[in-house]
Amino acid sequence: MKKVCLLYFLLIALFACSEKKTDSISLNGEIKGLGNDTIYLYGSDRMYDRMDTLIVENDKFSTTLSVDTLVSTILLFSDGTEYPLFLDKGHKIQIKGSAAELSSLQISGNAPNKDLTDFNQELKGLGTPSEKALEEKVENFITKHPSSLANIYLLDKYFVQKPQPNLEQIKQLTDRMTGDLKDRPYMETLLKRIEEEEKVDIGKTAPYFRIRNTEGKDINRSDFKDKYLLIQFWASWDTISREKNAMFRRIYKKEQKNKNFALMGISLDLDREKWLEAVKQDTLKWEQTCEYSGWDGEVAKLFCIHTLPANILISPRGKIEGKNLDEKAIEDKLKEIARKEKEK
Repeated sequence: MKKVCLLYFLLIALFACSEKKTDSISLNGEIKGLGNDTIYLYGSDRMYDRMDTLIVENDKFSTTLSVDTLVSTILLFSDGTEYPLFLDKGHKIQIKGSAAELSSLQISGNAPNKDLTDFNQELKGLGTPSEKALEEKVENFITKHPSSLANIYLLDKYFVQKPQPNLEQIKQLTDRMTGDLKDRPYMETLLKRIEEEEKVDIGKTAPYFRIRNTEGKDINRSDFKDKYLLIQFWASWDTISREKNAMFRRIYKKEQKNKNFALMGISLDLDREKWLEAVKQDTLKWEQTCEYSGWDGEVAKLFCIHTLPANILISPRGKIEGKNLDEKAIEDKLKEIARKEKEK
């Protein structure tokens, strides 16, 4: 009887161990030309909130990971290249590729990895496709694979990350996805952001705001009555913002006597002294304001500013005329304004 019981408990233990093994992920890869290196693996959202290290020796690497459900992660290579990797318990993931083409890896082991691999292989066959052709490929992919986790990555890369994303187009694409995908943390955040940005989309009325300038005086939208107002969002700590200041200096120099146009800077700085120092260093002579609240500033939130630099053009009637305009677009708009004034 004791032997039977012992055998019974051994079988239970073995079964438990085998069950535990199937929950783990086997990850093996060979990337020719990578040599001895380190790859970092991190989660693209809170469903995989950690970072793992993959040690590469003679182009090869392998590890065992554990997750509770299907998650989206990112492979980060030492040259800065990032590539999505989808993981789920019990899967055996195989990664193959070349160090010369880290943005086009072949990954197998589950449906979303295969979906993305097939998609990228199709793109390679197109040579150098136009932006429109790329968008059409992504639209077709999402339509054919409504439940693929790869959809979120493709939507973000080809539509959301644009300087001026088409919110209506993004909404239409998300409508084609299954409910499970829409419940993902990224999608919840995206859909909420779209809802907020629609309130300040081109053609909508700009929200009222009040903010203090370098002298501590309150500045609001009505101070620029009867003028086109170009609001420049920047920060002293943002390198690209500082570089863009040169463009706004040129615009200000040309238009400072224009009675129908005004330029205003809104900084996302936290430190008053650093902000004022940057204003002086960059010779920003037009109206400069700051809330010292960074991304939590009320005005930045009102206009749904998520990246820097950014700019918004408001008409004398308070309508949003343009967003994130480059120098040529601003110059063209100013010519249009001048033409309208002459026609009056």
